[in-house]
Amino acid sequence: MEKKKYDVIVVGMGPSSAFFAYECVKLNSKKKILMIDQGKRVEDRNCPIEKTGKCIKCKPFCNITNGFSGAGAFSDGKLSLYNEEDEDFYVGGNLHKYVGVEKTKRLIDYTDQVYLDFGADKHLEGIEYKEEVDKLKKKAKKQGIELISIPIRHLGTEKAHSLYKKIEEYIEKAGIEMLFSTMVTDVIIENGKVKGVKVKDSKFVEDEEAEVQEIYADEVVIAVGRKGANWLSDLCKDHDIKTRPGIVDIGIRYELPDKVMEKVNKYMYEGKFIGRPYPFKDKVRTFCQNPSGFVSSEVYDHDMALVNGHSYKEKKSTNTNLAILVSHHFTVPFHNPILYGRNVAKNLNELGDGNVVVQRLGDIFRGKRTWQDELDNNSVVPTLKSAVPGDITFAIGYRTMSDIINFICEMDKVVEGFASPDNLLYGPEIKFYSNELVLDENFESSVKGLYAMGDGCGMTRGLMMASASGVQMARILNK
Repeated sequence: MEKKKYDVIVVGMGPSSAFFAYECVKLNSKKKILMIDQGKRVEDRNCPIEKTGKCIKCKPFCNITNGFSGAGAFSDGKLSLYNEEDEDFYVGGNLHKYVGVEKTKRLIDYTDQVYLDFGADKHLEGIEYKEEVDKLKKKAKKQGIELISIPIRHLGTEKAHSLYKKIEEYIEKAGIEMLFSTMVTDVIIENGKVKGVKVKDSKFVEDEEAEVQEIYADEVVIAVGRKGANWLSDLCKDHDIKTRPGIVDIGIRYELPDKVMEKVNKYMYEGKFIGRPYPFKDKVRTFCQNPSGFVSSEVYDHDMALVNGHSYKEKKSTNTNLAILVSHHFTVPFHNPILYGRNVAKNLNELGDGNVVVQRLGDIFRGKRTWQDELDNNSVVPTLKSAVPGDITFAIGYRTMSDIINFICEMDKVVEGFASPDNLLYGPEIKFYSNELVLDENFESSVKGLYAMGDGCGMTRGLMMASASGVQMARILNK
């Protein structure tokens, strides 16, 4: 049997991979490229929760987190840009640490234009109310909270889906090969150099005896996103690929009335608040704010249910939701942030009978769980109907929970009503990042020919910078 051989294999088809392929096409690359994902084509991905009323944990993999464009196709679709006067990047990740701040800005400009070419909304949020934002920044600063405001281009969950479908069709028509519903079980490495990958059909995910095929390539690019952080961490251990200690962001999804967040929503659409509350002084931040949005559930490996948030262009609720995340670093003797986060999620899932747990803030203040009849009569109506009322403090550690509650109380002095007792906390919301790969300026790992980009390797955190890293990866490999 003839061995399959490519110039480049890309593992994962999230935004970084989509833009890598796009840029290869624009550069008239002669390389033979194969992209592999354990999920489906973007047009075949759908979440049945709106019909079923609960997460049914699709098999073999969750349609929200797997497939072409990754979680990006079902995200709220916010593209974080930058302020021209900024001398650093405060959101989106660390791409600038590899290529420099100015080059990152130019990459984002280019990537943003590609999004526009494929139908993104031309309107930018967060640029019209500079004076009002400055006043809010000063108010936050008095409470020890930093407010970061940058321009946001909002795709909308439903619009993101159709936009990525156009990109999928574009790169496929140009001759980029895509292999769906296929798991990469391992990377082939010989004498310190990558040789290819081992794959099997996704439907055999739990069958260790299933047939494994080898596909060869001169270069392999890992782009597995946060969903693949655990897989990537194991891969690095198995092959002694150099990494450095990473982080895990553990927290909750917070839901409160639009009227409370009215000014923040109007002035910035998404305000990024960062605090270091007493007594632990850990970094606590808001993330992924969704005005008039919907709390959602997504499933990771081993049926782990996590909470997230969406916002649509046309479909609206009367609530705003956002993540409140605490960054945890582990070094000696424990240095497995992914395992720690998974254990938190596992305990919360068990409390919710396999589902996301929701609790009223006032019940946490009173030291009690939330019951269904209390939720039914709550002034803030939950938008995630499958969430199970309970007590998230049984599973989230004292330090993390203290950080979250103290941050909410400090935020109430900046945004009145932020600590209203009827506001809702959903858990768990956890952002997994692999122990960060050690990469050079060409995104190459300690294994020759093995590269990485996007969120999974710790380089980026979000749609725009992940997409931009794909553009840069294409330019690097097509010099």
